[in-house]
Amino acid sequence: MKNLFKTPNPLKSILLMAIMMFAASQSKGQQSKPADSGYVPVNGTKVYYEVYGEGRPIVLLHGAFMTIEGNWGQLIPELSKTRKVIAIELQGHGHTPFSDRKLSHAILASDVAGVMDHLKVDSADVVGYSFGGSVAYQFAIQSPKRLRKLVIISSTYKSTGWRPEIANAFKGMKPEMFANSPMKAAYDAVAPDKTKWTKFLEQMIAFAGEPFDLGDSNIAKISAPVLIISGDNDGLDKVELAKTYQLLGGGVSADLAPMPKSHLAIVPSQSHVGLMMQTNTILGYLNGFLK
Repeated sequence: MKNLFKTPNPLKSILLMAIMMFAASQSKGQQSKPADSGYVPVNGTKVYYEVYGEGRPIVLLHGAFMTIEGNWGQLIPELSKTRKVIAIELQGHGHTPFSDRKLSHAILASDVAGVMDHLKVDSADVVGYSFGGSVAYQFAIQSPKRLRKLVIISSTYKSTGWRPEIANAFKGMKPEMFANSPMKAAYDAVAPDKTKWTKFLEQMIAFAGEPFDLGDSNIAKISAPVLIISGDNDGLDKVELAKTYQLLGGGVSADLAPMPKSHLAIVPSQSHVGLMMQTNTILGYLNGFLK
């Protein structure tokens, strides 16, 4: 893990905070085991999923380099008390094997739909964090009839939605920065082929460094209610975030017009990774919006 301390800011801070989140998840552990888990053959690869609880379905999409347990381990026990929680590990992450298949938001969103098909889930609430939030936006664009409500946590639908220093930091990532990290240990614990670690990192780093834009017009067409949760210091460009909220119908004077169906929550004193460590705060927003 000493390699991380040689990494220039702000990337060092992001990676160190990610380690803290992993450590917190591993120390507390999940409070329940999945009722169902397995692999779904889809789009030339296979995708791992876990199912917890019963009730209206909610799909969870993790952040980059994360696993189900690392990202959602503290939320799943609470959400599964009243909901059917479907947690998915995206291409190359966790139990889902590495694939040479070219990464794209469209193919990853199609993978999510494929898992829902396998589980016979027609529609669901979808929650995405960071990388998973971008995939969730794409899912809303290409599978609108399968989406009930959308929750985006510290994420954007275009690379310019991040502050410039964050976008530049993505370009500066290197596989050796993750050596001897808790992320590597988590990968080794569940990955079908541990030898693919470096290839997985190279693939994800290249993907993170590529400019992308899912389109303002596509975001404006999302008909489902959307909740955006952002830390006030999470690296998102707040001017762009305000524009996103306006595209979704928000940012109006609700004293003079109806309250928008989409909501924006800015959580004070929170970073990108630190926000996901605020389990009670996130849970409160989810329960209030998804009821």
